[in-house]
Amino acid sequence: MSSKYQDELGLIVMDNCKQFGESINNNLMKRRSKKDSFIIPINAIRFSNGEGKVVINDTVRDKDLYILSDIGNHSETYKMYGYENHKSPDDHFQDIKRVISAVRGQADRMTVVMPMLYESRQHRRKGRESLDCALALQELQNLGVKTIVTFDVHDPNIQNAVPTSMSFENFYPTNAILEEFIKNEDFDPNDVKFISPDGGAFDRAKFYANMFQADVGMFHKRRDYSVVIDGKCPIVAHNYLGSDLNGKIAIVVDDMIASGGSMLDVAKDLKERGAKKVFLISTFSMFTNGLDGFNEAYKQGLFDSLYSTNLTYVDAKVFDTPWYKQIDCSDYASDIINTLNTSGSVSELKNGKQKILNMLKNKKEGRL
Repeated sequence: MSSKYQDELGLIVMDNCKQFGESINNNLMKRRSKKDSFIIPINAIRFSNGEGKVVINDTVRDKDLYILSDIGNHSETYKMYGYENHKSPDDHFQDIKRVISAVRGQADRMTVVMPMLYESRQHRRKGRESLDCALALQELQNLGVKTIVTFDVHDPNIQNAVPTSMSFENFYPTNAILEEFIKNEDFDPNDVKFISPDGGAFDRAKFYANMFQADVGMFHKRRDYSVVIDGKCPIVAHNYLGSDLNGKIAIVVDDMIASGGSMLDVAKDLKERGAKKVFLISTFSMFTNGLDGFNEAYKQGLFDSLYSTNLTYVDAKVFDTPWYKQIDCSDYASDIINTLNTSGSVSELKNGKQKILNMLKNKKEGRL
């Protein structure tokens, strides 16, 4: 498909997602038989007091520009007053705005690709609290961004914060994850049951179950609302809602793992209820409390594997574990960028159920 944008594609890859961005660039170069990189070089500079700026080192005039940023990458550091400071999501989001400011309206169209949406867990408010995600989207819209591309957003309703002018594209890596799961794991598709670890993830669990044409169950988190720890009321119990799990393959799905304590509590409960195997699936795995809890739970046989993606940074230590399986989504992301750049329809990129059903059929018949 020809388009006025096709030969004007430009990628600005922030340092926080360099490897992912380079893979996307390589995929696009192969797809279009191009020898020259689409990446536009930049310098993200920090002064000794922590202030920063961005310098664009090549032309962006009339480009269809895609700004790639992993706001969850905590490995990025800079010197401030002589000590090393790790970049927070706030720092990464500010750098995105610096890029947009440096472009100064010269690009023809700007798209921000944030695989993990900034402040996505602060998508609604109750009482006197901040509404960071909605405000961030509105800020990007006011700065001239035409499209936001993200993955498995915590609550898709957040797009209502920008109902006009800016497009909001939310994609799910479900197909890529399930394809690898079906290829790698030994299981009977008839025994699979998808589990939501809480009420908020139930629609996601139903989505996965629909792909498998499988049953779905849910846990309800009972919290102690008289106490607040690390900004949250602690969970005191997980109550299961669903059919018998004895002898079943339980697959727990969620959009993100922060500390992972809740996910491991659910895995333990599932094993106690007779689940034959327990698999964990999370689009974003942050492991904010480290890997010790997961390593110990794996040793105890509470879960068999954890499937996740490379859509956000994870500590390299996780690749030394026997339970972590990472799915590369760079090819999928390059398909999305290529389709948007050529003004194609993204509907096909959001629907791959038939391929999963065909793989499951082959699995049942012993051909996979």
